[in-house]
Amino acid sequence: MGFVKTPEEIARIEKVTSRPRFVGSEMLTIDFLTTPEFVASVLPPGLEPASEPLVTAMVGRWRSNCVGDYAGGAIYVLARHGAIEAPYVLAMYMDADHAIMFGRDFFGEPKKRATSDLRRNGHAIHGYLDRCGVRLIEIRADLSKDLGPGTASGANFNIKAFPASNGKGCEDDPFLTLAEFDNALSVRKEGPGSLRLASSVHDPLGDIPVVTLRQASYIEGDLIARARTIARIPAKAFVPYLYGRLDDWTALDSESLPKAG
Repeated sequence: MGFVKTPEEIARIEKVTSRPRFVGSEMLTIDFLTTPEFVASVLPPGLEPASEPLVTAMVGRWRSNCVGDYAGGAIYVLARHGAIEAPYVLAMYMDADHAIMFGRDFFGEPKKRATSDLRRNGHAIHGYLDRCGVRLIEIRADLSKDLGPGTASGANFNIKAFPASNGKGCEDDPFLTLAEFDNALSVRKEGPGSLRLASSVHDPLGDIPVVTLRQASYIEGDLIARARTIARIPAKAFVPYLYGRLDDWTALDSESLPKAG
């Protein structure tokens, strides 16, 4: 409970942080092909385009052993680092502080606060995510194909980067991390779907070209996670991507606005 943890408290905390569990998960995703030019423009140093310009949009909700209950969504771009091919988390949004802090501090996920919902009616499912008065992600699907329970493994790339204290650039060379997941799934469904992406001044999701939609999918189950650092990225080279994943601070200037009344 104190400001300085005892060895026993540290051991208890690290037992959870080194093996987080995200259980009771419900995730609606839809894949689509974008343009190779877009993929090349958003992948930071350390990552290269993968076998195809594949993007995934996701809306979901979870329970956990470390951050409570939360909901949110994300955009992933398939990428490659050496022999590893996995999605890169281009944008991610959650509705709870603990989920935001854990993902940013441990994995390097570019999380921001937003609201979302996921609703089912028979085979039909609708998921959406709102931020700054804009519906950034909206997925609708008809999940008529039931694949039954199963297991799966997955991974994604993140970049743990810190803005410099003086407000200019990165504090140090960012870390490229790989988060890996062992998934025990009780529900797996697929079907045709639709996707709408939109932008706010802080979130340019509407700029992502949607060339060809693929199937939507829905899963329920438990995700057991672990993460590790696999490379460092030169700080100067990452600066444009650092500011691209943050909000536009200049758009939040209230000092220059005329006083009310």
